[in-house]
Amino acid sequence: MIITFLGTGTSQGVPVIACGCEVCTSTDKHDKRLRTSILIEAEGKTIVIDSGPDFRYQMLREGVKHLDAVVFTHEHKDHTAGLDDIRAFNYFQQEAMNVYAVPRVQESLKREFAYIFAEYKYPGIPELNLHTIGLEPFNIGPVKLTPIEVLHYKLPVLGFRIKDFTYVTDAKTISPKEKEKIKGTKVLVINALQKESHISHFTLGEAIAFAHEIDAETTYLTHISHRLGKHADVCKELPPNIKLAYDGLKLEL
Repeated sequence: MIITFLGTGTSQGVPVIACGCEVCTSTDKHDKRLRTSILIEAEGKTIVIDSGPDFRYQMLREGVKHLDAVVFTHEHKDHTAGLDDIRAFNYFQQEAMNVYAVPRVQESLKREFAYIFAEYKYPGIPELNLHTIGLEPFNIGPVKLTPIEVLHYKLPVLGFRIKDFTYVTDAKTISPKEKEKIKGTKVLVINALQKESHISHFTLGEAIAFAHEIDAETTYLTHISHRLGKHADVCKELPPNIKLAYDGLKLEL
């Protein structure tokens, strides 16, 4: 299984335009953070979790020629806004894109992209097959995904576990029941927005504490605000088995 971090950043907390801060002006490629998303290549399937506003560029940057499915964690625009760009895969693959989401997220997609779901469709619009998921494990071909429900303030958000890899973003609280689904994972990805307290995201300290609780072999931090600071500086503060993810990072598991 190959995991590619398509994006590790967020528009939460700072403007999406270059604001002149030390992260924006950094020449270190590790500080160039697009909106958070990952690409999973496993057992002959290629899956994206979340298609944010940077989806098109992320696909071009990574040279993705085939995509089997898009899986959504939740309905916020920094995770869904790029859905329109699946049309390129529709064209080359000559088939509808499989999209997996809970009913609430599906309703949001239908509102935000009403033209995709219109009774009379304009030629060339994106084509997709909606698949309803919940908290029970589901398969995309031979790839089994186990949903993990976390709370993003009061909004339920899904993380996912695939074998010994677990991906959780936009978490502030996680119930003991859902933590049990994560325990035993070898590689954990968890959000760490900033050092200061935040109403809907783990802070750096909270993410580190959660990583220690789960005790994965390696934890990668994602969904990073510019307020967290530069990659090189933050890495110096982290325990040996906790790392700051960056755009383009690839893991072979």
